Amino acid sequence: MRGNSIYRVGITSGPARRPNPAASLASRRLPSKGHVIRRGLLTESYARGPSEPPLIESTVGDHFATIVKQYGDRAAVISKHQNDRLTYASLDAKSNAMARGLESQGVRTGDRVGVMLGNSIEYAIATYALFKLGAILVPINLSFNANQVVAALSHLGASHLIISSESNLPRKEPRNNIPLLKHLVQDLSSSTLESELIPTLKKVIYIDNSSGRVDASGYRSLTPYSLIMSELTADGLPLSPRNLSPHDIVNIQFTSGTTAMPKAACLSHRSIVNNGSHIGDRMRLTPEDIVCCPPPLFHCFGCVLGYMATATHGSAIVFPAESFNAKAALQAVQEEKCTALYGVPTMFLEQLGLIQSGEVSHEGFQHLRTGIAAGSTIPAELMKRLHKVLNLTELTICYGMTETSPVSAMTTTDDPIDKRVNTVGRLMPHVEAKVVDPADKSKILPIGTRGELAVSGYLLMKGYWDDADKTAEVMIPDADGKVWMHTGDEASLSPDGYISITGRIKDLIIRGGENIHPLEIENCLLAHPGVADVSVVGVPDERYGEVVAAFVITRDLDPKTMTDEQIKKWVDERLSHHLVPKYVFFLPPTDSFPKTASGKIQKFKLKDCAVKTLNEGNGPYPTLQ
Repeated sequence: MRGNSIYRVGITSGPARRPNPAASLASRRLPSKGHVIRRGLLTESYARGPSEPPLIESTVGDHFATIVKQYGDRAAVISKHQNDRLTYASLDAKSNAMARGLESQGVRTGDRVGVMLGNSIEYAIATYALFKLGAILVPINLSFNANQVVAALSHLGASHLIISSESNLPRKEPRNNIPLLKHLVQDLSSSTLESELIPTLKKVIYIDNSSGRVDASGYRSLTPYSLIMSELTADGLPLSPRNLSPHDIVNIQFTSGTTAMPKAACLSHRSIVNNGSHIGDRMRLTPEDIVCCPPPLFHCFGCVLGYMATATHGSAIVFPAESFNAKAALQAVQEEKCTALYGVPTMFLEQLGLIQSGEVSHEGFQHLRTGIAAGSTIPAELMKRLHKVLNLTELTICYGMTETSPVSAMTTTDDPIDKRVNTVGRLMPHVEAKVVDPADKSKILPIGTRGELAVSGYLLMKGYWDDADKTAEVMIPDADGKVWMHTGDEASLSPDGYISITGRIKDLIIRGGENIHPLEIENCLLAHPGVADVSVVGVPDERYGEVVAAFVITRDLDPKTMTDEQIKKWVDERLSHHLVPKYVFFLPPTDSFPKTASGKIQKFKLKDCAVKTLNEGNGPYPTLQ
């Protein structure tokens, strides 16, 4: 047995298989009576995406080879902070060289290789090198501490780790990674590498990005990146042929959960190359486009929406800095004449703030036209500002999750503004979705009714690595045997097929038996001229069980210029009275909400802060830890 066929992936439908003709026929049969589309409109909360274009049936490496033949002399990767750039041809040659170097260091098809780097040229080279080898890329979150890195690598039985001397995170000083490596490896000065914590670990490939701040010259157990990319492997020779399948696992992404230890989602060549291609299609990317990508490459946003979307269209991807830096991102757009910009709402808000304050010139954004906003719905006021200030008139909104490779729905560049503000678009090609009763996952709800969103299609992960129980909790076959990913997101489906996400089911605030959706209140408050950012959580209440608490970051440097009565009145005049926050906490614009490294707000920390502040009677001006 070769490759991924022997891996202990906890998927409900067993190991990867070639498409089953009988199953394909079953999946193409007409929907039941309740699902029939009448005059183009849906009658129940079930929808299918387009059946065109056909799915790409090749590995990432094979498809990349066709792109290199077409666009070899065009820019592929531009790293502003390194003052370096690669064409598609040079990226191909360097990734071939690194693949051969990694192979000489014992990397084999199917090996799990951890990559703990910031957005950089080296990350791009390593990604394609591993894809070509048939090894499995395992991006490691730069915010992971030593215990989390050990847990991740040991869970996967990783054979190699590629790591930089320093890790850079937003708004923090660089972190020296030598202490982390000393935790992983018994004796870094030894000529052989041994790790009791990760017995499968054979080699650590070390990249110095510290500009001389970190000296690793005495650590003989580390393998320098320069050795991997030596003249012996940089001779331009191609890799030997690989017996790889598009259905093989190529990427294991740790889910960006805000509470529990992330789970390891297994994605295939087929799922990420097609998802990236369809994302690029929705953005109307061409070889002329230059995409600025501030989101991290250890997240699906950077990896699939970044690499796969640009590479399948011959476009260039730009890394402004190793981690998100609002000023660097805006300057990269100006200097490289970028045509697209990626981000989550909190990133866009910070960038707009720099332009509004005059720290970054408002000029130089005329080349921008499109981009992607992900992570949460874009409020109408923010969308208007992005159109006016950054010229993002064709900004797209996408929805997805790590387990779906990641994007299952997306707006188009010419969708009406109200669709781009109030929905996450329609389904991507070859994707199906339904909205079900959270209490009875077999029950499809009437059109327009809120329930749990479930997704099916080529884009589903193969399962969580070595965790059949967790996989079975979310990947559930229906009565016909078709597997659906139950997302945990509350959504509704409109008659014309647009999906609206109303929040995480676990984030719902239940006030006296009534469901309250934080996103609805957040979008309302973000339209307030004095509000820079907001997050709404539920806090315990003796009478109602839970009540609404709103954390507001003010535009004014002095948060005391706003009152809770102003906020409550604003919500009361625009939404139902029961949605008015009972508690309002104010923070200055110099503060920011606690977030994961991929930009998701950690609401559980805000909830803890609210409870502590109320218990201590500290008033509406808390201190975030």
